[in-house]
Amino acid sequence: MITYSRQNSESQLQEPDAMAPSTEDHIAPAPRVSVQAFCETVETAAAVQAAGEDRRLGKAHLKIQMGGMAAAVEAYRSAPTPNVIILETEGRNDILAGLDQLATVCDAGTRVVVIGRINDVTLYRELVRRGVSDYVIAPVGAIDVVRSVCNLFASPEAKAVGRIIAVVGAKGGVGSSTVAHNVAWAIARDLALDSVVADLDLAFGTAGLDYNQDPAQGIADAVFSPDRIDTAFLDRLLSKCTDHLSLLAAPATLDKVYDFGAEAFDAIFDTLRTTMPCIVLDVPHQWSGWTRRALIAADDILIVAAPDLANLRNTKNIFDLLKSSRPNDRAPLYCLNQVGVPKRPEIPAAEFAKAIESHPIATIPFEPQMFGSAANNGQMIAEIAASHRTTEIFLQIAQRLTGRGETKKPKSSLLSPLIEKLRAKK
Repeated sequence: MITYSRQNSESQLQEPDAMAPSTEDHIAPAPRVSVQAFCETVETAAAVQAAGEDRRLGKAHLKIQMGGMAAAVEAYRSAPTPNVIILETEGRNDILAGLDQLATVCDAGTRVVVIGRINDVTLYRELVRRGVSDYVIAPVGAIDVVRSVCNLFASPEAKAVGRIIAVVGAKGGVGSSTVAHNVAWAIARDLALDSVVADLDLAFGTAGLDYNQDPAQGIADAVFSPDRIDTAFLDRLLSKCTDHLSLLAAPATLDKVYDFGAEAFDAIFDTLRTTMPCIVLDVPHQWSGWTRRALIAADDILIVAAPDLANLRNTKNIFDLLKSSRPNDRAPLYCLNQVGVPKRPEIPAAEFAKAIESHPIATIPFEPQMFGSAANNGQMIAEIAASHRTTEIFLQIAQRLTGRGETKKPKSSLLSPLIEKLRAKK
């Protein structure tokens, strides 16, 4: 479906912390396609160049030339056309006449995006009639170009599919896996969003234990068999935890050495994107090519930190790297976990916020008895303490990461008040 795009550059000027994630602003990554742009102004060329460095166009091969429509027509007289052509032009007559010439040398199946300065519905209809896929009003920013190209390959029925949330600890032992698993539980149960947890710590992952699952297969079968990865194969590897939550478990064995290349998990993530509305990555605390790639490629990132100096340093380092590597995305989010350990000196949340220049989205209190019981029983916090404030915190984090404010409340019976009173007396 061809759509008329009128981008508003002012809408991109909000601070990242003020931008609540939502399914409407989700842009699915483009596949491996070739894109060639013919620009008339250096400003547009710079925007297209910046778009090519965006993670969502990471697989696309982008080439930029100056000269606009005339240069494009001349170039394709003796060369095949790419998957996508981006053309910048200024006048109405230049657009229509140039497109007629381009049609004589353009291969079938090539999609054309026009960047122009005329905001007129009649012109748009003429462009549609000539087969233009998208028309974007100049001036454009990098995110406008990213959105236009990516939307060419996004199927309408898959609008809400494929949001990846990566959860990583600023330091080992801060409870990032526990947070990831409980947040995923809230996304699935309370927000009724079909989700999958991918445990990426193949040697020591705890997702199977936390969800009380012991599947015979899991993520290792996929990463060691890249040629077999497709939707049906991954479906067989998933372990069902609840109606809306599935698990891609880690083997948690040491019979193999889990050394992977930077792109080892790409096919798994790409396939999950096509079938699951929400994918929560439990990223281990290590720094390698594939962990860095997984974090940068995620739609949203949650850093879990404890309130001490090492965590503060590491959080800032991760935060700054991800912000610089993802200039067109929302800034990473972070939460403070295990806050209030008796007799332990802690850095206040305000000091964390001042150093990182961003406030934590949640502060999770230190509750060793409750968390220990949940871990040993293979349960979530919401299962053993439904009314505890920490359960509400996990739900709030889930709402913030998914942009969904409405929760699916369990139905109450006439005996609910009495049952709650009896629980309170225990």
